[in-house]
Amino acid sequence: MRAGGPGDVLTPAEVGATLGARATLLQVSTAFCAPCRATRRVLAEVARTVPGVVHVERDVADAPELAARLAVTSTPTVAVLDADGRVVRRADGVPTTAQVLAAVASALPAPG
Repeated sequence: MRAGGPGDVLTPAEVGATLGARATLLQVSTAFCAPCRATRRVLAEVARTVPGVVHVERDVADAPELAARLAVTSTPTVAVLDADGRVVRRADGVPTTAQVLAAVASALPAPG
């Protein structure tokens, strides 16, 4: 997963859901996208196992402004947001669980 662009901050209204207390896994998909289903499983599992992390999936057809804002050129696209809605990582394609966990770790505040 690569870093998000500087200044990329999304509001709950733009995301279409309440942000996670620690991080939000925002998936932009399309209805007939087979890799999107695999991505959904990976992100949902991480959200189930990591406290304060939520998974939100938006369809490009239902959220064209969000897709444009994130410059989505293929689906699935995943953006990892910190608690304030700042994009800290993003990826195109199906991420591995290890990649998602590393991205979530980068969204968490530094200890101390």
